[in-house]
Amino acid sequence: MDTRKILTALQTRTPSILGSEQFTKFAILLPLIQKENELHILFEVRSATLRRQPGEICFPGGKIDASDETPQHAAMRETTEELGIPADAISQIVPLDYMISPFGSIIYPYTGLIDSSYELIPNAAEVESTFTVPLPQLLRQIPDVYRVQYKVEPGSDFPYELIPGGESYNWQTRGMKEYFYHYKGYVIWGLTARVLKHFLDITRKLNV
Repeated sequence: MDTRKILTALQTRTPSILGSEQFTKFAILLPLIQKENELHILFEVRSATLRRQPGEICFPGGKIDASDETPQHAAMRETTEELGIPADAISQIVPLDYMISPFGSIIYPYTGLIDSSYELIPNAAEVESTFTVPLPQLLRQIPDVYRVQYKVEPGSDFPYELIPGGESYNWQTRGMKEYFYHYKGYVIWGLTARVLKHFLDITRKLNV
């Protein structure tokens, strides 16, 4: 093997996240909207007929399709489909930090401004309703925090005899914080709360 050729070839590739080709990729938009002379964040209540997470609160978004040019394109497409607005109703789109979930997915969050002059016509098959929360109120709110622990459970055919310690191997487990925001009977938690907290933390640091 030619070491020089191997290293030259490696220098021309762009590093990515190991195993990311097997991850499911999603894009979402945290929508900002001007309402009653105040900036609000818009949320969706998922339809009760959906197979995944029915009735939960979320931001517009979904799986990135092969036809999507970029994750941002996917976030825009999903938002227009779910809220029934044209693409030009959304402006000033900026990326937030992307997330790698412990469940084999990568989430690309964005935020952007929805023109309040457009009427929202939610897709009833996906969206039961929408509501907004004033941004200043969310900035003042401290979320409830709970910790979720993940347990390692190797399959029944796992070859313990091939690893030091066998069945007594000291698996490294990890936990994750779950955040809960409350507003007029709505409970915002899970991925939505995590993205929301990230956005609020950034906004506080900007001092705007």
